[in-house]
Amino acid sequence: MMRRLLLVLTLLTPALLTIGQQHAGAQEAGEAAETSPSLPPPPYEARLLRLAEILGSIQYLRTLCGSEDETGWRESMQALLDSETVDEPNRREQLTAGYNRGFRAFAAVYTTCTGAALVAEQRYRHEGATLIAEIVARYGN
Repeated sequence: MMRRLLLVLTLLTPALLTIGQQHAGAQEAGEAAETSPSLPPPPYEARLLRLAEILGSIQYLRTLCGSEDETGWRESMQALLDSETVDEPNRREQLTAGYNRGFRAFAAVYTTCTGAALVAEQRYRHEGATLIAEIVARYGN
């Protein structure tokens, strides 16, 4: 499972780093997720949940601000789910809920693309890149 996470994170890192290099602003969020009783959650679960929220937020903001043909963020989330939650439906639900929470949070605030929405998108991309780098550096093989 760790190899699959590393593969997904390796695929996501260049896109997030390239886009988010110019802007700073990262927050650490710690939500513990429930997993199946037989498997304890991985030590990076809180960071993974935050990454799921970020992917949902970015997907909404990119669509709102004129990048409707861009589905890479949704596809990244699907790849993350496929690699991280094999035979773990509770974790899959938690990560999906995080993605949806991030998507809905911005949908409730922004109905048109504004300067603030663009800044939020850039900051979230930077935070996502930072999270990926931290997860890979600390928990990668």
